[in-house]
Amino acid sequence: MSSINVVILAAGQGKRMRSALPKVLHPIAGEPMLVHVIGTARELHPTGKICIVYGHGGEQVPAILTSPDLAWARQEPQLGTGHAVLQALPMLDPAVPALVLYGDVPLIRAETLQQLLLAAGNASLGLLTVDLPDPSGYGRIVRERGRVRRIVEEKDASGAERSIREVNTGILVAPTHALLRWLPALGNRNAQGEYYLTDIVAMAVDEGLTVETVQPSAVWEVQGVNSKSQLAALERIHQENIAQALMEEGVALADPARIDVRGQLICGTDVSIDVNAVFEGIVELADGVRIGPHCVLRNCRIGPNARIEAFTHIEDAQVGAESIIGPYARLRPGARLGREVHIGNFVEIKNSTVADQSKANHLAYVGDATVGCRVNIGAGTIVANFDGANKHRTIIEDDAHTGSNSVLVAPITVGRGATIGAGSTVSKDVPPEKLTVARTRAITIGGWKRPVKHKRD
Repeated sequence: MSSINVVILAAGQGKRMRSALPKVLHPIAGEPMLVHVIGTARELHPTGKICIVYGHGGEQVPAILTSPDLAWARQEPQLGTGHAVLQALPMLDPAVPALVLYGDVPLIRAETLQQLLLAAGNASLGLLTVDLPDPSGYGRIVRERGRVRRIVEEKDASGAERSIREVNTGILVAPTHALLRWLPALGNRNAQGEYYLTDIVAMAVDEGLTVETVQPSAVWEVQGVNSKSQLAALERIHQENIAQALMEEGVALADPARIDVRGQLICGTDVSIDVNAVFEGIVELADGVRIGPHCVLRNCRIGPNARIEAFTHIEDAQVGAESIIGPYARLRPGARLGREVHIGNFVEIKNSTVADQSKANHLAYVGDATVGCRVNIGAGTIVANFDGANKHRTIIEDDAHTGSNSVLVAPITVGRGATIGAGSTVSKDVPPEKLTVARTRAITIGGWKRPVKHKRD
Protein backbone atom coordinates (compact mmCIF):
# COMPACT_ATOMS: atom_id res chain seq x y z
CA MET A 1 0.00 0.00 0.00
CA SER A 2 1.19 3.51 -0.78
CA SER A 3 1.57 6.21 1.87
CA ILE A 4 -1.38 7.16 4.07
CA ASN A 5 -2.44 9.62 6.73
CA VAL A 6 -3.78 8.16 9.97
CA VAL A 7 -6.30 9.95 12.16
CA ILE A 8 -7.40 8.43 15.49
CA LEU A 9 -10.54 9.86 17.08
CA ALA A 10 -10.09 9.89 20.86
CA ALA A 11 -12.14 12.84 22.11
CA GLY A 12 -15.14 11.03 23.61
CA GLN A 13 -16.07 11.35 27.27
CA GLY A 14 -17.46 7.85 27.80
CA LYS A 15 -20.13 8.72 30.37
CA ARG A 16 -21.12 5.08 30.77
CA MET A 17 -17.61 4.26 32.00
CA ARG A 18 -18.46 6.25 35.15
CA SER A 19 -14.86 7.32 35.59
CA ALA A 20 -12.82 10.51 35.72
CA LEU A 21 -10.27 8.80 33.47
CA PRO A 22 -10.74 9.59 29.76
CA LYS A 23 -12.30 6.57 28.06
CA VAL A 24 -9.40 5.88 25.70
CA LEU A 25 -6.99 5.60 28.64
CA HIS A 26 -8.81 2.66 30.21
CA PRO A 27 -6.59 -0.41 29.87
CA ILE A 28 -6.72 -3.54 27.79
CA ALA A 29 -3.98 -6.00 28.77
CA GLY A 30 -2.35 -3.38 30.95
CA GLU A 31 -2.09 -0.68 28.26
CA PRO A 32 -4.54 2.14 27.45
CA MET A 33 -6.91 1.27 24.62
CA LEU A 34 -5.49 4.15 22.63
CA VAL A 35 -1.99 2.64 22.86
CA HIS A 36 -3.26 -0.53 21.18
CA VAL A 37 -4.73 1.50 18.31
CA ILE A 38 -1.54 3.55 17.93
CA GLY A 39 0.50 0.33 17.80
CA THR A 40 -1.69 -1.04 15.02
CA ALA A 41 -1.45 2.25 13.11
CA ARG A 42 2.35 2.13 13.31
CA GLU A 43 2.33 -1.27 11.62
CA LEU A 44 0.90 0.49 8.53
CA HIS A 45 3.90 2.88 8.30
CA PRO A 46 1.86 6.06 7.81
CA THR A 47 3.07 9.25 6.18
CA GLY A 48 4.25 11.78 8.74
CA LYS A 49 2.81 11.72 12.22
CA ILE A 50 -0.24 9.86 13.48
CA CYS A 51 -2.82 12.55 14.27
CA ILE A 52 -4.89 11.99 17.40
CA VAL A 53 -8.00 14.08 18.00
CA TYR A 54 -8.56 14.50 21.73
CA GLY A 55 -11.00 16.45 23.82
CA HIS A 56 -12.46 15.01 27.01
CA GLY A 57 -9.86 14.96 29.75
CA GLY A 58 -8.05 18.00 28.38
CA GLU A 59 -4.30 17.62 28.22
CA GLN A 60 -4.33 14.36 30.20
CA VAL A 61 -4.35 12.18 27.09
CA PRO A 62 -1.43 13.80 25.20
CA ALA A 63 0.50 14.18 28.46
CA ILE A 64 0.45 10.43 29.05
CA LEU A 65 1.14 9.39 25.46
CA THR A 66 4.14 11.47 24.45
CA SER A 67 5.97 10.27 21.34
CA PRO A 68 7.67 12.10 18.45
CA ASP A 69 5.53 10.28 15.86
CA LEU A 70 2.23 11.58 17.32
CA ALA A 71 0.49 14.86 16.51
CA TRP A 72 -2.44 16.19 18.53
CA ALA A 73 -5.56 18.09 17.49
CA ARG A 74 -7.99 19.25 20.15
CA GLN A 75 -11.74 19.05 19.52
CA GLU A 76 -13.52 21.52 21.77
CA PRO A 77 -16.48 21.31 21.91
CA GLN A 78 -17.21 17.80 20.64
CA LEU A 79 -19.67 18.24 17.76
CA GLY A 80 -19.51 14.81 16.14
CA THR A 81 -17.14 12.59 14.19
CA GLY A 82 -17.13 14.79 11.08
CA HIS A 83 -16.20 17.80 13.18
CA ALA A 84 -13.46 15.73 14.86
CA VAL A 85 -11.75 14.78 11.60
CA LEU A 86 -12.05 18.40 10.48
CA GLN A 87 -9.75 19.38 13.37
CA ALA A 88 -7.08 17.02 12.04
CA LEU A 89 -7.16 18.17 8.40
CA PRO A 90 -4.45 20.87 8.71
CA MET A 91 -1.97 18.19 9.81
CA LEU A 92 -2.62 15.77 6.92
CA ASP A 93 -0.90 15.38 3.57
CA PRO A 94 -3.59 16.08 0.93
CA ALA A 95 -1.76 13.95 -1.63
CA VAL A 96 -2.39 10.63 0.16
CA PRO A 97 -5.53 8.96 1.58
CA ALA A 98 -6.57 9.32 5.21
CA LEU A 99 -7.43 6.33 7.39
CA VAL A 100 -9.79 7.10 10.28
CA LEU A 101 -9.55 4.89 13.39
CA TYR A 102 -11.09 5.07 16.87
CA GLY A 103 -9.29 5.12 20.19
CA ASP A 104 -11.98 3.01 21.85
CA VAL A 105 -11.85 0.20 19.24
CA PRO A 106 -8.64 -1.41 20.49
CA LEU A 107 -8.56 -4.84 18.82
CA ILE A 108 -8.62 -3.86 15.14
CA ARG A 109 -5.91 -5.80 13.28
CA ALA A 110 -3.39 -4.31 10.87
CA GLU A 111 -4.14 -7.09 8.37
CA THR A 112 -7.78 -6.01 8.17
CA LEU A 113 -6.82 -2.37 7.68
CA GLN A 114 -4.38 -3.32 4.94
CA GLN A 115 -7.23 -5.06 3.10
CA LEU A 116 -9.34 -1.91 3.43
CA LEU A 117 -6.55 0.30 2.13
CA LEU A 118 -5.95 -1.97 -0.84
CA ALA A 119 -9.66 -2.04 -1.68
CA ALA A 120 -9.96 1.75 -1.60
CA GLY A 121 -6.69 2.56 -3.34
CA ASN A 122 -5.85 6.24 -3.70
CA ALA A 123 -9.10 7.44 -5.26
CA SER A 124 -12.03 5.53 -3.71
CA LEU A 125 -13.82 5.75 -0.41
CA GLY A 126 -13.38 2.57 1.65
CA LEU A 127 -15.66 1.48 4.50
CA LEU A 128 -15.14 -1.26 7.05
CA THR A 129 -18.56 -2.84 7.57
CA VAL A 130 -19.88 -5.86 9.43
CA ASP A 131 -23.07 -7.93 9.37
CA LEU A 132 -24.73 -8.23 12.78
CA PRO A 133 -27.70 -10.38 13.82
CA ASP A 134 -28.80 -7.47 16.00
CA PRO A 135 -27.71 -4.18 14.41
CA SER A 136 -29.33 -1.98 17.06
CA GLY A 137 -27.42 1.22 17.74
CA TYR A 138 -25.37 1.16 14.54
CA GLY A 139 -25.57 3.18 11.35
CA ARG A 140 -26.93 1.07 8.49
CA ILE A 141 -25.28 0.63 5.09
CA VAL A 142 -27.89 1.55 2.46
CA ARG A 143 -27.25 -0.07 -0.94
CA GLU A 144 -28.92 0.18 -4.35
CA ARG A 145 -28.22 -2.63 -6.83
CA GLY A 146 -25.49 -3.79 -4.51
CA ARG A 147 -23.63 -0.48 -4.48
CA VAL A 148 -23.30 1.62 -1.33
CA ARG A 149 -25.34 4.79 -1.60
CA ARG A 150 -25.26 6.22 1.94
CA ILE A 151 -25.12 5.49 5.66
CA VAL A 152 -28.10 6.26 7.84
CA GLU A 153 -27.80 6.51 11.62
CA GLU A 154 -30.33 4.48 13.58
CA LYS A 155 -32.06 7.50 15.08
CA ASP A 156 -32.60 8.90 11.59
CA ALA A 157 -33.47 5.56 9.92
CA SER A 158 -36.86 4.44 8.63
CA GLY A 159 -38.38 1.11 9.64
CA ALA A 160 -37.11 -0.55 6.48
CA GLU A 161 -33.63 0.87 6.95
CA ARG A 162 -33.47 -0.37 10.54
CA SER A 163 -33.97 -3.93 9.29
CA ILE A 164 -30.64 -3.75 7.41
CA ARG A 165 -28.04 -5.97 9.11
CA GLU A 166 -24.92 -4.56 7.43
CA VAL A 167 -23.66 -1.78 9.65
CA ASN A 168 -20.96 0.87 9.67
CA THR A 169 -18.02 0.31 12.01
CA GLY A 170 -16.85 3.93 11.65
CA ILE A 171 -13.45 2.92 10.32
CA LEU A 172 -12.90 4.28 6.83
CA VAL A 173 -10.33 5.50 4.34
CA ALA A 174 -10.92 8.48 2.06
CA PRO A 175 -8.91 10.68 -0.31
CA THR A 176 -7.63 13.51 1.89
CA HIS A 177 -8.07 16.10 -0.87
CA ALA A 178 -11.77 15.12 -1.00
CA LEU A 179 -12.12 15.47 2.76
CA LEU A 180 -10.95 19.05 2.35
CA ARG A 181 -14.13 19.65 0.31
CA TRP A 182 -16.57 17.39 2.12
CA LEU A 183 -15.96 18.08 5.81
CA PRO A 184 -16.54 21.87 5.77
CA ALA A 185 -19.81 21.20 3.89
CA LEU A 186 -21.28 18.83 6.49
CA GLY A 187 -24.57 19.80 8.12
CA ASN A 188 -26.01 18.88 11.50
CA ARG A 189 -29.69 18.60 10.69
CA ASN A 190 -30.18 15.22 12.32
CA ALA A 191 -31.51 13.70 15.53
CA GLN A 192 -28.21 14.22 17.34
CA GLY A 193 -27.50 17.72 16.05
CA GLU A 194 -23.97 16.56 15.18
CA TYR A 195 -21.72 16.67 12.12
CA TYR A 196 -21.61 13.02 11.04
CA LEU A 197 -18.52 11.74 9.27
CA THR A 198 -20.77 9.14 7.65
CA ASP A 199 -22.47 11.85 5.58
CA ILE A 200 -19.41 11.96 3.33
CA VAL A 201 -20.57 8.65 1.81
CA ALA A 202 -23.51 10.34 0.06
CA MET A 203 -21.19 13.17 -1.03
CA ALA A 204 -18.78 10.67 -2.55
CA VAL A 205 -21.61 8.92 -4.40
CA ASP A 206 -22.89 12.24 -5.74
CA GLU A 207 -19.42 12.96 -7.13
CA GLY A 208 -19.31 9.55 -8.81
CA LEU A 209 -16.63 8.06 -6.52
CA THR A 210 -16.69 4.33 -5.93
CA VAL A 211 -17.44 3.25 -2.38
CA GLU A 212 -15.69 -0.03 -1.54
CA THR A 213 -16.43 -2.15 1.53
CA VAL A 214 -14.36 -4.71 3.44
CA GLN A 215 -15.39 -6.85 6.39
CA PRO A 216 -13.12 -8.05 9.23
CA SER A 217 -12.52 -11.74 9.85
CA ALA A 218 -14.05 -11.44 13.34
CA VAL A 219 -16.63 -9.07 14.81
CA TRP A 220 -14.50 -8.45 17.91
CA GLU A 221 -12.02 -6.50 15.76
CA VAL A 222 -14.51 -3.65 15.42
CA GLN A 223 -16.20 -3.79 18.81
CA GLY A 224 -15.95 -0.53 20.74
CA VAL A 225 -15.95 0.15 24.46
CA ASN A 226 -18.60 2.27 26.13
CA SER A 227 -18.85 0.60 29.54
CA LYS A 228 -16.77 -1.37 32.04
CA SER A 229 -18.60 -4.56 31.07
CA GLN A 230 -17.66 -4.08 27.41
CA LEU A 231 -14.09 -3.35 28.48
CA ALA A 232 -13.97 -6.62 30.45
CA ALA A 233 -15.46 -8.55 27.52
CA LEU A 234 -12.79 -7.28 25.12
CA GLU A 235 -10.09 -7.99 27.70
CA ARG A 236 -11.08 -11.66 27.75
CA ILE A 237 -11.25 -11.84 23.96
CA HIS A 238 -7.78 -10.31 23.73
CA GLN A 239 -6.38 -12.72 26.33
CA GLU A 240 -7.97 -15.69 24.54
CA ASN A 241 -6.28 -14.57 21.31
CA ILE A 242 -2.93 -14.36 23.12
CA ALA A 243 -3.47 -17.79 24.67
CA GLN A 244 -4.25 -19.34 21.29
CA ALA A 245 -1.12 -17.79 19.77
CA LEU A 246 1.02 -19.12 22.64
CA MET A 247 -0.35 -22.63 22.25
CA GLU A 248 0.26 -22.53 18.49
CA GLU A 249 3.89 -21.72 19.36
CA GLY A 250 4.03 -24.84 21.55
CA VAL A 251 3.42 -23.39 25.01
CA ALA A 252 1.43 -25.70 27.31
CA LEU A 253 -1.31 -23.79 29.15
CA ALA A 254 -3.16 -25.56 31.96
CA ASP A 255 -6.24 -23.47 31.13
CA PRO A 256 -6.21 -20.99 28.21
CA ALA A 257 -9.03 -19.05 29.88
CA ARG A 258 -6.91 -18.32 32.95
CA ILE A 259 -3.82 -16.44 31.82
CA ASP A 260 -3.18 -12.70 31.61
CA VAL A 261 -0.45 -11.25 29.42
CA ARG A 262 -0.07 -7.50 29.90
CA GLY A 263 2.88 -6.85 27.69
CA GLN A 264 5.13 -9.21 25.72
CA LEU A 265 5.64 -12.85 26.68
CA ILE A 266 8.50 -14.57 24.85
CA CYS A 267 8.65 -18.35 25.27
CA GLY A 268 11.11 -21.05 24.28
CA THR A 269 10.22 -24.68 23.64
CA ASP A 270 8.49 -26.95 26.17
CA VAL A 271 7.35 -24.10 28.39
CA SER A 272 4.39 -24.86 30.66
CA ILE A 273 2.22 -22.33 32.48
CA ASP A 274 -0.29 -23.19 35.19
CA VAL A 275 -3.49 -21.28 35.93
CA ASN A 276 -3.87 -17.61 36.87
CA ALA A 277 -0.33 -16.55 35.98
CA VAL A 278 0.08 -12.84 35.18
CA PHE A 279 2.85 -11.56 32.91
CA GLU A 280 3.56 -7.82 32.72
CA GLY A 281 6.05 -5.83 30.67
CA ILE A 282 8.59 -7.96 28.80
CA VAL A 283 8.96 -11.48 30.17
CA GLU A 284 11.26 -14.09 28.64
CA LEU A 285 10.84 -17.78 29.50
CA ALA A 286 13.62 -19.98 28.16
CA ASP A 287 13.30 -23.63 27.08
CA GLY A 288 11.74 -25.98 29.60
CA VAL A 289 10.59 -23.31 32.07
CA ARG A 290 7.64 -24.27 34.29
CA ILE A 291 5.46 -21.57 35.83
CA GLY A 292 3.26 -22.60 38.75
CA PRO A 293 -0.22 -21.29 39.54
CA HIS A 294 -0.94 -17.73 40.70
CA CYS A 295 2.48 -16.30 39.86
CA VAL A 296 3.14 -12.69 38.84
CA LEU A 297 6.15 -12.03 36.59
CA ARG A 298 7.07 -8.51 35.49
CA ASN A 299 10.01 -7.52 33.25
CA CYS A 300 12.11 -10.59 33.97
CA ARG A 301 14.13 -13.37 32.34
CA ILE A 302 13.83 -16.98 33.45
CA GLY A 303 16.61 -19.36 32.41
CA PRO A 304 16.32 -22.84 30.88
CA ASN A 305 14.53 -25.53 32.89
CA ALA A 306 13.91 -23.23 35.85
CA ARG A 307 10.82 -23.82 37.98
CA ILE A 308 8.77 -20.98 39.37
CA GLU A 309 6.50 -22.42 42.02
CA ALA A 310 3.05 -21.20 43.09
CA PHE A 311 2.35 -17.64 44.30
CA THR A 312 5.80 -16.33 43.44
CA HIS A 313 6.31 -12.66 42.47
CA ILE A 314 9.26 -11.70 40.26
CA GLU A 315 9.95 -8.13 39.11
CA ASP A 316 12.91 -6.74 37.14
CA ALA A 317 14.96 -9.81 37.93
CA GLN A 318 16.87 -12.67 36.29
CA VAL A 319 16.72 -16.34 37.21
CA GLY A 320 19.41 -18.76 36.07
CA ALA A 321 19.04 -22.19 34.53
CA GLU A 322 17.78 -25.11 36.63
CA SER A 323 16.85 -22.82 39.51
CA ILE A 324 13.81 -23.41 41.72
CA ILE A 325 11.97 -20.33 43.01
CA GLY A 326 9.10 -20.46 45.48
CA PRO A 327 6.45 -21.20 46.43
CA TYR A 328 5.63 -17.79 47.94
CA ALA A 329 8.99 -16.26 47.04
CA ARG A 330 9.61 -12.67 45.97
CA LEU A 331 12.38 -11.46 43.68
CA ARG A 332 12.49 -7.68 43.64
CA PRO A 333 14.25 -5.35 41.18
CA GLY A 334 17.93 -6.04 40.77
CA ALA A 335 17.84 -9.69 41.82
CA ARG A 336 20.25 -11.69 39.63
CA LEU A 337 20.34 -15.43 40.27
CA GLY A 338 22.82 -17.93 38.84
CA ARG A 339 22.37 -21.62 37.97
CA GLU A 340 20.66 -24.11 40.28
CA VAL A 341 19.78 -21.48 42.86
CA HIS A 342 17.00 -22.36 45.31
CA ILE A 343 14.88 -19.55 46.74
CA GLY A 344 12.15 -20.95 48.95
CA ASN A 345 8.96 -19.92 50.69
CA PHE A 346 8.77 -16.39 52.10
CA VAL A 347 12.26 -15.47 50.96
CA GLU A 348 12.81 -12.01 49.48
CA ILE A 349 15.78 -11.05 47.31
CA LYS A 350 16.37 -7.41 46.34
CA ASN A 351 19.20 -5.77 44.38
CA SER A 352 21.44 -8.77 44.99
CA THR A 353 23.39 -11.31 42.98
CA VAL A 354 23.19 -14.93 44.09
CA ALA A 355 25.73 -17.20 42.40
CA ASP A 356 25.40 -20.82 41.31
CA GLN A 357 23.98 -23.51 43.63
CA SER A 358 23.32 -21.18 46.54
CA LYS A 359 20.19 -21.63 48.63
CA ALA A 360 17.85 -19.60 50.80
CA ASN A 361 15.02 -21.98 51.46
CA HIS A 362 12.98 -20.40 54.25
CA LEU A 363 11.98 -17.02 55.66
CA ALA A 364 14.95 -14.85 54.71
CA TYR A 365 15.65 -11.35 53.42
CA VAL A 366 18.69 -10.66 51.25
CA GLY A 367 19.02 -7.04 50.14
CA ASP A 368 21.96 -5.20 48.55
CA ALA A 369 24.19 -8.26 48.77
CA THR A 370 26.67 -10.20 46.69
CA VAL A 371 26.26 -13.90 47.45
CA GLY A 372 28.81 -16.39 46.15
CA CYS A 373 28.48 -20.01 45.03
CA ARG A 374 27.16 -22.86 47.22
CA VAL A 375 26.16 -20.50 50.01
CA ASN A 376 23.48 -21.73 52.41
CA ILE A 377 21.38 -18.96 53.95
CA GLY A 378 19.59 -20.34 56.97
CA ALA A 379 15.95 -19.85 57.86
CA GLY A 380 15.23 -16.42 59.31
CA THR A 381 18.50 -14.85 58.11
CA ILE A 382 18.23 -11.11 57.57
CA VAL A 383 20.69 -8.91 55.74
CA ALA A 384 20.26 -5.58 57.56
CA ASN A 385 21.15 -3.27 54.71
CA PHE A 386 19.56 0.03 55.84
CA ASP A 387 20.87 2.18 58.69
CA GLY A 388 17.91 4.54 58.64
CA ALA A 389 19.47 6.91 56.14
CA ASN A 390 21.66 4.93 53.72
CA LYS A 391 21.86 1.43 52.33
CA HIS A 392 25.02 -0.64 52.56
CA ARG A 393 26.24 -3.77 50.80
CA THR A 394 27.00 -7.20 52.22
CA ILE A 395 29.38 -9.73 50.63
CA ILE A 396 28.92 -13.43 51.37
CA GLU A 397 31.72 -15.43 49.76
CA ASP A 398 31.61 -18.96 48.33
CA ASP A 399 30.61 -21.91 50.56
CA ALA A 400 29.62 -19.75 53.54
CA HIS A 401 26.73 -20.84 55.79
CA THR A 402 24.51 -18.68 57.99
CA GLY A 403 22.63 -20.25 60.86
CA SER A 404 18.94 -19.73 61.50
CA ASN A 405 17.84 -16.30 62.76
CA SER A 406 21.12 -14.63 61.90
CA VAL A 407 21.33 -10.87 61.30
CA LEU A 408 24.12 -9.58 59.08
CA VAL A 409 24.54 -5.86 59.71
CA ALA A 410 25.93 -4.25 56.57
CA PRO A 411 28.50 -3.34 55.47
CA ILE A 412 30.31 -6.61 56.21
CA THR A 413 32.04 -9.45 54.40
CA VAL A 414 31.43 -13.07 55.31
CA GLY A 415 34.57 -14.93 54.27
CA ARG A 416 34.81 -18.00 52.09
CA GLY A 417 33.68 -21.17 53.86
CA ALA A 418 32.71 -19.29 57.04
CA THR A 419 29.88 -20.45 59.28
CA ILE A 420 27.74 -18.15 61.40
CA GLY A 421 26.05 -19.76 64.37
CA ALA A 422 22.28 -19.64 64.72
CA GLY A 423 20.86 -16.59 66.42
CA SER A 424 23.94 -14.44 65.81
CA THR A 425 23.88 -10.71 65.13
CA VAL A 426 27.08 -9.96 63.20
CA SER A 427 28.30 -6.41 62.62
CA LYS A 428 31.96 -7.09 61.78
CA ASP A 429 33.65 -9.01 58.98
CA VAL A 430 33.55 -12.78 59.43
CA PRO A 431 36.87 -14.56 58.78
CA PRO A 432 36.92 -17.43 56.27
CA GLU A 433 36.75 -21.11 57.23
CA LYS A 434 35.83 -20.35 60.85
CA LEU A 435 32.73 -20.55 63.05
CA THR A 436 31.52 -17.17 64.30
CA VAL A 437 28.94 -16.96 67.07
CA ALA A 438 27.64 -13.58 68.21
CA ARG A 439 25.04 -14.14 70.90
CA THR A 440 24.83 -13.93 74.67
CA ARG A 441 24.89 -17.06 76.82
CA ALA A 442 21.46 -18.24 77.95
CA ILE A 443 20.62 -17.35 81.59
CA THR A 444 18.01 -19.12 83.68
CA ILE A 445 16.49 -17.11 86.56
CA GLY A 446 15.19 -19.24 89.41
CA GLY A 447 12.07 -18.31 91.33
CA TRP A 448 10.66 -16.18 88.54
CA LYS A 449 6.92 -16.25 88.01
CA ARG A 450 4.93 -15.12 85.01
CA PRO A 451 2.71 -12.07 85.78
CA VAL A 452 -0.95 -12.87 86.40
CA LYS A 453 -3.66 -10.86 84.73
CA HIS A 454 -5.76 -8.96 87.27
CA LYS A 455 -9.52 -9.31 87.14
CA ARG A 456 -11.40 -6.11 86.45
CA ASP A 457 -13.95 -4.91 88.95
